[in-house]
Amino acid sequence: MIIQKTENSRISTFDPNNFSFGNTFIDHMVICEYENGKWGEVKLVPYGPLAFTPAMMGVNYGQACFEGMKAYKDKDGQVFLFRPEKNFERINKSAKRLAMPEVTEEMFLDGLKALVDIDRDWIPQGEGNSLYIRPLIFATEEALKARVSEKYMFAIVATPAKSYYTEPVSVKISDHYSRAANGGVGSAKAAGNYAASFYPTQLAMEEGYEQIIWTDDATHEYFEESGTMNVFVRINDTIYTPPTSEKILDGVTRDSFIQLAKKRGIEVKVEPIAVKTVVEAQKNGTLKEVWGVGTAVVTTVFQALGFNGEKLVLPKLSDEESYAALLKSDLVNLQTNLSDDSFGWRVLIEKNVLETV
Repeated sequence: MIIQKTENSRISTFDPNNFSFGNTFIDHMVICEYENGKWGEVKLVPYGPLAFTPAMMGVNYGQACFEGMKAYKDKDGQVFLFRPEKNFERINKSAKRLAMPEVTEEMFLDGLKALVDIDRDWIPQGEGNSLYIRPLIFATEEALKARVSEKYMFAIVATPAKSYYTEPVSVKISDHYSRAANGGVGSAKAAGNYAASFYPTQLAMEEGYEQIIWTDDATHEYFEESGTMNVFVRINDTIYTPPTSEKILDGVTRDSFIQLAKKRGIEVKVEPIAVKTVVEAQKNGTLKEVWGVGTAVVTTVFQALGFNGEKLVLPKLSDEESYAALLKSDLVNLQTNLSDDSFGWRVLIEKNVLETV
């Protein structure tokens, strides 16, 4: 790995109590270029703009995918990644589906560790705080030709993060728009998936909702995801979540919630969730909770579901009664080293890791 440390650190300007998530970037980034059929040297360099033209193929033909993950700092200042091997597996799954070259485990994990180590001072401590990390791959060849690119870049950038939604939100159950289709790229974290979701979400917001529960493209009779999150439904004391497929993303937080719930002895059923089942459960009082999970938000609880012009209100549960709150607490405690890690999910980032990569 080639290391070029910044000569003008911005850490003195960073206020961990007052910053903008997604617009505040750490001092360094990782980049690696692909050309002539192979990846070059991984470089850790000062964060900043790169030179591309409007003819870059990633912009014109959409060969771009990414991952979302976090680093956490415990009360003693130790820094941890959480299940990074899952993100490595998934970025390559996405790259393969978009006909892009896969990255090596060494590129991905060593790049992550080096970046997090050198900029560990940017990771804010405290409840809900973390460093959000964005590994990505995109086509860089300058050519207006509708074909597979011959040049790519792998990069890792990061931004300090704090809690997303602090209050429950209302979501509209989609009866027209879908996030993904059979045979499509729903199981990949393709950049275009997010672009396509913005317009339907805008329409839902104009109706007074914060997000959408996406339904299947063929019938709109089954839950798939919610916004940019996997979705969970609790009816009585059983948790339901749709199985992953070529339309539903295999979320790391989703998998973690399932395993944590089973550890607690909570029944989890991974099976299709019919819209009519959820609506009927709301009507007869057996619907206890609906929530979304994802890396950035961890958990977002829904207070109401919009369906057929009606707003279906969900029960207000205390943290002690809520499975969503209980499992979020279990996950965050594990991520931030406040509980034993019986799963082996935490990865300690040793100081001065740059000396070994």
